Order: sequence, then C-alpha cells, then structure tokens
Amino acid sequence: MSYIKNPSSIEEKSFKIIQSVIDEEHAGYTFNTEMEESIIKRAIHTSGDFDYLYNLRFTHDVVNKIVDVLVQGGTIFTDSTITLNGINKRVLDQMGVKYKCLIDDEDVIKLAEEKGITRSMAAVEYAVKEEGPKIFAFGGAPSALLRLLEMIEHKEAEVDAIIGVPVGFIGIEECKQVLFESDVPAIVTLGRKGGSTIVVGIINAIIYQLKHVATDDYIRYSTPTQK
Repeated sequence: MSYIKNPSSIEEKSFKIIQSVIDEEHAGYTFNTEMEESIIKRAIHTSGDFDYLYNLRFTHDVVNKIVDVLVQGGTIFTDSTITLNGINKRVLDQMGVKYKCLIDDEDVIKLAEEKGITRSMAAVEYAVKEEGPKIFAFGGAPSALLRLLEMIEHKEAEVDAIIGVPVGFIGIEECKQVLFESDVPAIVTLGRKGGSTIVVGIINAIIYQLKHVATDDYIRYSTPTQK
C-alpha cells in the first residue's frame, strides 16, 4: 500500500479534496471572505465535518478585530492547555503575540476555591484584569463563556473578540446563542459541535494567513473571495 509521507503534501491534498467535496455536495456555496474560507476549511480539515460550512458564524467584523489584536501584540486567553498546546506558538512569538491558559495558575485556583466557581470561570475573572487587547477562546467551558459575557454586560470587562466554540450537550447551544446575539465580535459554532481542536484550527488558520504579511502593512480581510 502506497501512501503520502510528506506532511505538507498531505495537507495540500486534503484541502483540495475538501474543495472538491464542497463543489460536488454543496454546489453554489460561497465564502464571504478569503479569511473566513481559510477558517472554515481548517475546521473541516480538523474534524472531517462539513457541517462547519453552515454552523460556523462570524459577527461584528470579528476577523478584522482578531487581526487587530494580533498585530498590536495582544493576548490570546484559552480555556484549556489542550488548545494552548495546539496553536502555533512559534508564529505567534514571531508576531509578538502573547498566549495564556490560566486554569492552573495558583491565584486562579485560590480564587475558584474562595468563590466556589470553576477554575475556568476564575481564569476569566483573573484574565480580564490584564492590560492590553484581548481575545478569549473557548472550546469546552460554557460556564466561563457565560461568565465573561455577564462581566461584559455589567461593564466589568473589555474584550476585543471571542472565539466561542464549546462542545457538549448541557447548556452548550444556549450559551453560544447568547454569544451570537451579543454585541461582542465573535466566531461561534451554533449547535452542539465545536471543541478545543476547532479553536486550534480557527486560530492557526488566521495566523497562517498573516505570517507572510508585514505587521505594519497587513491585509484587511473584508473583501469578498475572488472565484
């Protein structure tokens, strides 16, 4: 049995197959922008699930908001070490972007114990106090996502963008619907699907698009995809 051994060749062929499936099984489907196309296709590549063509949504010019944070050297806060381990930190380091997961921080653990809340919720309360532009990314902590939205509503937190794609069955669909209907720029997966690997795919899709672009002259991704 022959098979492809080169990782880049495997990925390149995979994305060609993804486009061919879209052409054959989702005829007429169009992407709004090149960046959204990259994000959705990477979510499909990560999961093998073409439902992301329809359930992955973008609100309030979120992609450009995220790009702004990255260009300014802001911070990405993740809700799990799995996500933190998966994102391409080498590229983020080159861009001067910070990245953190605070659930194992001693102060966060202490705060969670004192308030009787989850560590992911405490991590949110701790993270919003940090200075500078921020992106929050949730793949499996709906309670923390709701806590952040609550803090934003009460003017207790300022957040530039949220990637809200937690996976599960209890309260998942409802919390993501709240995010989708909020005024916060967000990338959301409506419904039950999502997870840490989808967060990783979204973040990596964006930074891979940006890594060849000078930070003082980056491309705005509001232009419709050219076919």
